[in-house]
Amino acid sequence: MRSILFLATLIPVAALLASGTSASPMQIAVLQALDKITARVSTIEAPINSTVQFGTLQITARHCDKRPPEETPESAAFLEIVEVKPDEEPTERFTGWMFASSPALSALEHPVYDLWVIDCKNASTSDAEISE
Repeated sequence: MRSILFLATLIPVAALLASGTSASPMQIAVLQALDKITARVSTIEAPINSTVQFGTLQITARHCDKRPPEETPESAAFLEIVEVKPDEEPTERFTGWMFASSPALSALEHPVYDLWVIDCKNASTSDAEISE
């Protein structure tokens, strides 16, 4: 079953890479997270190779690609998600690609949290850097 799920996640990656133009790597994965207990929805910006916290989840974005505007819209992020609870060993909850256009294809399975990719972007330049 695990190999079928792995193959299912490779199909959109292959489609993303096989498009006429290549996807552009970005610096920040933009995620949306839902706490099912409180019904709190949060937008999270996860810089590549940095860990951000949402509840008991530690989310590390390793890669984020976005197709150019003239292509069919698609953003994809490779995420590593670990749950850290007090007095317990950290538990790996998800490692793999998530796709903005197909959030159910490769989803975090967790009783309390939902998490999905909504976009990839680059860090904005500050006003001070622009005026120089």
